[in-house]
Amino acid sequence: MPTAFDKHARIVIVGGGAVGCSLAYHLGRRGERDVLVLEKSRITDGCTWHAAGLVGQLRGRRNLTRLMQNSVAVFDRLETESGHVIDWRKVGSLRLASSPERWSEIRRSMTLAKSFGFECHALSAAEAQKLFPYIDPEGVVGAAFIPSDGYVDPYGLTHAYAAAARKSGVTIQEGVCVTEILKDGRRVVGVATDHGTVSCEILVNCAGLWAKRLGEMAGVALAAGVVEHQYFLTEKKLELPKTLPTLRDPDKNFYLKPDVGAFAIGGWEDGTRGCWRSRPPFAFGRELFPENFERLELFALPCAERLPVLNEIGIQTVINGPIPVSADGEPIMGLAPELDNFFVACGFTAGIAASGGAGEAMANWILDGDPGMDLWAFDVRRFGVPHNTGRYLEDRAIEAYGSYYKIHWPAEETVAGRGLRRSPVHAHVAQAGAVFGARFGWERPLWFAGPGVSREEVSSFEEKPSWFELVGAEHRHIRESVALIDQTSFSKFEIEGPGATEALERICANRIDGAPGRCIYTTMLNAKGGVEAEVTLLHLAPERFLMISGSAFGVRDASWVRRNLPADGSVSLRDVTSAWAVLNICGPASRAVLQSLSDNDLSNEAFPFLAVRDIEVGHVPVRAVRVGYVGELGYELHVPTEYAPGLYEALKAAGAAHGIRDVGYRAIETCRLEKGYVYWSAEIGPDYDPLSAGLENTVDFGKDFIGRAALEAVHAKGPARRLCTLTVEGFAPFHGGETILKDGRVVGQTASCGFGNTVGKTIAFAWLPAEAAHEQTFDIEAFGVTYPANRVARTIYDPKNERLLS
Repeated sequence: MPTAFDKHARIVIVGGGAVGCSLAYHLGRRGERDVLVLEKSRITDGCTWHAAGLVGQLRGRRNLTRLMQNSVAVFDRLETESGHVIDWRKVGSLRLASSPERWSEIRRSMTLAKSFGFECHALSAAEAQKLFPYIDPEGVVGAAFIPSDGYVDPYGLTHAYAAAARKSGVTIQEGVCVTEILKDGRRVVGVATDHGTVSCEILVNCAGLWAKRLGEMAGVALAAGVVEHQYFLTEKKLELPKTLPTLRDPDKNFYLKPDVGAFAIGGWEDGTRGCWRSRPPFAFGRELFPENFERLELFALPCAERLPVLNEIGIQTVINGPIPVSADGEPIMGLAPELDNFFVACGFTAGIAASGGAGEAMANWILDGDPGMDLWAFDVRRFGVPHNTGRYLEDRAIEAYGSYYKIHWPAEETVAGRGLRRSPVHAHVAQAGAVFGARFGWERPLWFAGPGVSREEVSSFEEKPSWFELVGAEHRHIRESVALIDQTSFSKFEIEGPGATEALERICANRIDGAPGRCIYTTMLNAKGGVEAEVTLLHLAPERFLMISGSAFGVRDASWVRRNLPADGSVSLRDVTSAWAVLNICGPASRAVLQSLSDNDLSNEAFPFLAVRDIEVGHVPVRAVRVGYVGELGYELHVPTEYAPGLYEALKAAGAAHGIRDVGYRAIETCRLEKGYVYWSAEIGPDYDPLSAGLENTVDFGKDFIGRAALEAVHAKGPARRLCTLTVEGFAPFHGGETILKDGRVVGQTASCGFGNTVGKTIAFAWLPAEAAHEQTFDIEAFGVTYPANRVARTIYDPKNERLLS
């Protein structure tokens, strides 16, 4: 590492594509002048220059749609601010449904849009044809029209960002390639380039196709893949009205943008080709791949069925270029967990459409420490080691690409890259009939198929899924007997060292200090009082704790804790996830089964709720925790992985007399809804404080903690919104995001939803404004039908916790 640098910039952005230049523009707009953009070739080289430029805003979640709306707001003003033409055509977008199932999916999205006032119109096939006369309406079940969508010129847009950024004092240098990232501990201190060295306080990876390679220079693993994507331009033989909207027919697997006398048409076919194992050579620039007509036909021929005019005009140009696709198909944004000042904004498959909002969010993240909204679905911390190997990432990126226009069924599971991480009792639960899902690379049992029962999952939007009755039976077994659940995939971290208790008291909102041998459920808050994490802590010994988090939240939660630990390194955090297996035995007979195998006193007096005890179960030494997520008497049994098969076998043998059976995560979900237990990223997150969410039991105002001042303000003034529980008689097809109405007026949207198999009702968690939260009756709209709903107590099942505490 050099001791002197050739130049300095406070913020260095690597990559001059649409996202990198948008970030530079937004930083300049926020008053940041000491910003340097380094582009190894020319602005827009890589994938921006050959992008199609469609702009579609509606996404599956409110904040993701807000991000895209923010982009449109930027496009609306950018020409004036920059003085550059971006050819922004706000002509609207038309999305066709060529199957009843697709129409259900689209109507679900439109219901979500209605819940937060986003303009979207349902059309008949005939009405769609009036807007886009070239379509053959045969087979069109319905359509959605979004008037504020459109298309933009990617080249002009990016240069407009750059021009506006330069006006505000930002420096952009082309033809400068980063060759090394220079670090000191957990901080980037600068970059080496083929034109000298630059020191910096903050480095941002906006390197597009090269994001993974740049991350590896810094020791940051990124699940940022690269695959081939094709679209074609027709011959210029059409006279198109200037108001013609963009068109998508996902059942026919194509999108369309009007061009000058022509159409630009692309699709998302299965079997695209991965590129360079996602590590492109730096020499690659403004280049394309040879056409692949075999793959092109996979969307071109269905497109011609919908647009007969294509049979009369030919193809003028085929564009086959590399585009970024992450391991799950969504962008990657935020502060990398490995370093304290290395931000990423990459993996954008729809980078042109997202660029305006993404640049704004990243500028907020860098300058304020927060993007301005919960962007967990895009957060870099949703990925980890399992996602980053070249071949796994390529397989996942190819699948995500090919799934872009496929129907996304509720509770659907991925196929690529399966079997990566397996519990030590995986073979046992598979033999018991497990149908597995994947979470953070782990194979986890979702539900169990009995003898002769198909393990194929058949999902549905408006009807009960194939596993509905089977999960209901598992749910009732938990409530009535005894069940065994493999929960090895929990993320687990040891936190220890002098001052560990003091550090955790500040990081956690709940009281941590006390005698060892306790399980503590707590939230961790940001400065605004929002919930950054909810975890359980096992207090194992003085200054020694085990933090347990969700399978997919470990990277995020550990990163939050690590950034707030003492800087002197006196308190350590170590990932021990793979060292420990967890078997959960739960249900009213769980104590009897466990006691039959143990000489330890497991009575309620000796081993109360939230206690942690080292016990012996059969021949196995076990760390047992009296806790669970289903609302019944139960124990989490933590053992080193090599003991897990023997423990499983002993529990199944001892439990046979009580009818013990394996159950899966779908039954956990239905049980937790009845108990009113929240789930981070569904009910709560950085935008929601624990008091509004009814989590007062996770907060102790008798101590100082991060976010206390903000939370005291909420406590003094009263929450502006509250998390409530609504029920509907019988089964209703709710999946989360449904619109909640009061006297015909939109008042909120649902979060987690599901059927309570004990209470026999559909349960919907709902965020409601405080002024409406006291009301008793509401309507919930789903798929064009309104369902009468009643507000009930937060905890429907066993509200006094008599069963849990027995």
